[in-house]
Amino acid sequence: MRHPIQCIIPPYMLERLARSANVKVRDQAIAGLSQAAAVRAVRAFAQRVPGMMAVPSPAASKNRLIYDARKKDRLPGKLVRSEGEKKSADVAVNEAYDFSGDTYDFYREVFGRNSLDDAGMTLISSVHVGESDGSGKYQPMDNAFWDGGQMAYGDGDGQIFQRFTRSLDVVAHELTHGVQSFTSNLEYRGQSGALNEHFSDVFGVLVRQWRRGETAEKASWLIGSEVLVAAPTRRGIRDMENPGTAYENDPDLGTDPQPSHMKHISTSGADHGGVHLNSGIPNRAFALTAKALGGNAWETAGRIWFDAMLQLSRHSEFKDMASITVQIAGDSTRFGKDVKKVVQESWKKVGL
Repeated sequence: MRHPIQCIIPPYMLERLARSANVKVRDQAIAGLSQAAAVRAVRAFAQRVPGMMAVPSPAASKNRLIYDARKKDRLPGKLVRSEGEKKSADVAVNEAYDFSGDTYDFYREVFGRNSLDDAGMTLISSVHVGESDGSGKYQPMDNAFWDGGQMAYGDGDGQIFQRFTRSLDVVAHELTHGVQSFTSNLEYRGQSGALNEHFSDVFGVLVRQWRRGETAEKASWLIGSEVLVAAPTRRGIRDMENPGTAYENDPDLGTDPQPSHMKHISTSGADHGGVHLNSGIPNRAFALTAKALGGNAWETAGRIWFDAMLQLSRHSEFKDMASITVQIAGDSTRFGKDVKKVVQESWKKVGL
């Protein structure tokens, strides 16, 4: 039960890996693309009916359930850790448990939101998810995804990707797709879909910065650096501050294709109209805003963006996002007199 549109690894990266000279990397990418394409209807239905797959918490409070998929794709798998239970011997189980808890705590403490649906929705995660190669054999999945009701994490191939539970911002990114589905529920196509991805990147990074107590000036703006096998040619999956620079001339991944300005926006129909590609444009606007304001990014820039996520409509585009964040920032009683100008200037720098 998964849909490639809300996986952390975008289709254009898998398509590039499918042309790798490394046979193992190539075959795994092809299997991932094929399997993802076969299950689009499930995720599309979940977005049309948000909440259909939500499991309520018994006490309407933080409730985590971690399952082991045992290298298969049949979810959720075997329950291996529940809320309040002691640590597992399995590091992936503990990472999924801890990082989903950090994400819950962030939304609760910073924005007063009770889980993804604001009603105590149980946070369900499956680790060690595999993907079929079509012959009945399974291999570690090179991805993490949100399917409308739960999280799923692969262990990676060990050559390009490591286990996906390693990264707090990846966990928070995917869970934010859940938050977004219960708020503006942006259609996953074109600019509205790019905003969908953008919000997940924004709050994925903010959860990490909040957990570590990092200021906007000192924090990293990379997404998913921990899940990549280290190499001089790759730093992360995406770079919010400088889109298009997360990886360069990598023998397997190629060069990061994300645009950072409207003059380079992708108009291709691929990737559902460039949802992962074009998210780089608003990503840069947010990073510029946060760094210009200084201090903790979740306190002012994050609050403006969170309020915008609550107010946008399903078909909102970049110009709508720019307009509404400027409008929200203009409330001087909440943010001070200079914040509106900072937000305006950041959007101008990306062509909006």
